[in-house]
Amino acid sequence: MTEFVLSSPDIPANGTIPQEFEFNSFGCTGRNESPVLRWQGAPAGTQSLALTVYDPDAPSGSGWWHWMVIDLPADTTELQPNAGAADSAALPAGARQIRNDYGSFAWGGVCPPPGDKPHRYVFTVHALSVPRLDIPDDATAALAGFMINAHCLGTASFTALYGR
Repeated sequence: MTEFVLSSPDIPANGTIPQEFEFNSFGCTGRNESPVLRWQGAPAGTQSLALTVYDPDAPSGSGWWHWMVIDLPADTTELQPNAGAADSAALPAGARQIRNDYGSFAWGGVCPPPGDKPHRYVFTVHALSVPRLDIPDDATAALAGFMINAHCLGTASFTALYGR
């Protein structure tokens, strides 16, 4: 049995996220482009995948959803550079981006408040037992997260840090 693992050639696990993946607003000046992400070893029975990027350290009372992609085909093993662009052109057919906490259907780059200790950013791919999540295109991240967890067969994740 192959272990379910997620990695990125752009972001070292337990390392520091490069500045290019920073948001380009709220005082941040990055390129706001999503990194390459690769995974392997999804569990047997996987019918689709979802990808989430979450900052549990955001001073919001509920963390911060930076990116959420659902309905990725089960045979997907990689997302290309800037797959999180708002036009979704680099995503596999059928995949949908859920509105992030910046309010856009796209990657929302890292941008912790200046002076905070570096925040943790948790990148997770979720193997799901259904081919498509039955949620509206304008679903909240909380609803999407609930449905992801309700149909999850397994996860692979890594955490990286960013501060400014």
